[in-house]
Amino acid sequence: MSIYIIRRLLLLIPVLLGVAIIVFGMVRMLPGDPAVALAGVHATPEYVEHVRNEMGLDQPLTVQFGYFMRDVMRGDLGRSTRTRQPVMVEILPRFINTLQLTAVALFIATIGGITAGVISATKPYSIYDQVSMFLSLFGVSAPVFWLGLILMLIFSVQLGWLPSSGTGTPWHFVLPGVTLAAQSTALVARMTRSSMLEVLGKDYIVTARSKGLKERAINIKHALRNALIPIVTILGLRFGILLGGAVLTETVFSWPGVGRLMVDSILARDYPVVQGSVLLLALLFVLINLFVDILYAFLDPQIQYE
Repeated sequence: MSIYIIRRLLLLIPVLLGVAIIVFGMVRMLPGDPAVALAGVHATPEYVEHVRNEMGLDQPLTVQFGYFMRDVMRGDLGRSTRTRQPVMVEILPRFINTLQLTAVALFIATIGGITAGVISATKPYSIYDQVSMFLSLFGVSAPVFWLGLILMLIFSVQLGWLPSSGTGTPWHFVLPGVTLAAQSTALVARMTRSSMLEVLGKDYIVTARSKGLKERAINIKHALRNALIPIVTILGLRFGILLGGAVLTETVFSWPGVGRLMVDSILARDYPVVQGSVLLLALLFVLINLFVDILYAFLDPQIQYE
């Protein structure tokens, strides 16, 4: 196991290098001149050229990338061209907000999805199963921005139960958390149902029933545990997707997260912040997938890493 973990950690180097190359190239393909955006549209050509030289944009792309990678290896993601603050100072508070929102959404998706899937699998084709699958289909199909606006209209505007935007209290997490978790909850529910139905047809489940074990013990202790591997895979992937895909939710609910920061930075041509945000998200996504792979061994002792 330790050799496998070391090997996976070493693979982080080429993965992050590839991400760095892609994001470095893509942000420089954006239309517009970041020097003009920073200097202002009414700035003189001489001042724009001075800003371009100060930002290092007058250097060849290979030289710019070399400087960028040199700074990254030192743990320095550069400075924001808008605020002149270190990129980590800009990103860290926003990243924490996004991480908290993602954790809430994943918790909702895990509890709601597994519960709905288990009920559907243990009572197939019943009214519970039909309602659960209908809600799952709705969750997958409903656009995030539309669902967010509908929830805001009902629970904030009409009923006045929950705040519609901002942060500060646990109640601020409810609407954006539910909105962000809707699609993931639906996918987890469908995967849980499918995996549970497959496991419930195994011979050892029949043997457990013949021994007189209670149905709840069979469903939870035997069936659900053996059905968890594909569910854990989905949850691991969804965590990364939620973390990087919270832009619409953060925009609808004015949530000060890294998604909104990236959008604002792209519009302002703030290359260092965009690059730093993407690298940080990519690093966390890879580490989450490593954690999921390690978790497999605890869920199924038959899995061996060589």
